[in-house]
Amino acid sequence: MKIDRDKALGAPPTVQEISWTTRDVLLYHLSLGAGADAAVGPELGLTYESYEHGLTVLPTFAMVAGSGVSTGTDPDPSFELPGIEIDLRRILHAGQELRIHRGLPASGAATLASRVVELWDKGKAAVIVRESAATGREGEPLWTSRMRIWAHGAGGFGSDPAPRTDWNAPDRAPDAVLDTPTTPQQALLYRLNGDLNPLHADPEFARSAGFERPVLHGLASYGLVAKALVGGLLGGDASRLTDLSVRFAGVLLPGESLRTAVWREGDRLLLHATCPERDDAPVLTHATARITG
Repeated sequence: MKIDRDKALGAPPTVQEISWTTRDVLLYHLSLGAGADAAVGPELGLTYESYEHGLTVLPTFAMVAGSGVSTGTDPDPSFELPGIEIDLRRILHAGQELRIHRGLPASGAATLASRVVELWDKGKAAVIVRESAATGREGEPLWTSRMRIWAHGAGGFGSDPAPRTDWNAPDRAPDAVLDTPTTPQQALLYRLNGDLNPLHADPEFARSAGFERPVLHGLASYGLVAKALVGGLLGGDASRLTDLSVRFAGVLLPGESLRTAVWREGDRLLLHATCPERDDAPVLTHATARITG
């Protein structure tokens, strides 16, 4: 794997037109377990397109918008970055950031411009930060996301290492602890949003990658945290969640639970998500969110 830092950072954005439908939104919510808890009820705001108060769209739907069932074609598995020769077997999705500029509609279209905005040399690895900015048909900003990629064997190109990110839980008990169950078929359902990597479906492939069985997508865990915050702390008002940033620290197996500890500091939330079935092994760390109201 080789990196031409100047070429990667100087390349113009890759631009694509995307669109999504209400069915894509409903599938996304169902793939995060919406409506599966009889004690909570059918969560019609997330699961019923004709709900009298309107269909809520979780902000993390932005991560799959334009790649769902409404496209009518299988997603393109390629992942090309100018100036970077990338080996898909040696990269990890290490972190994700999202800022929502306005509430997402249940169906719509956008122009998505993506480019590499940061490259950090970690010696034996590189950290690649790819930013995507979505704008609506009238040029209004919809969301901005940043994907952090850890590329094994790609270091040594002479850049500075990634800056340290200080994250410390307050010296007090969490203000809330949100437990989210998953189902054994959760990864099989979530992959229909567009990520058809066999790691999330094929037991033999998962074992060859070093896992005991197929694992849940990192972005599924990310969405589960967003859903838990909206339902557990924000009264179901998804528009109040405007930012969500996490590091992917460990896997979650379908059927396990995700436990999210939340500390509130004004409009900022500090989050730490673990798997209680595995002695609270970390799943999402260095996590923060912004809320309004």
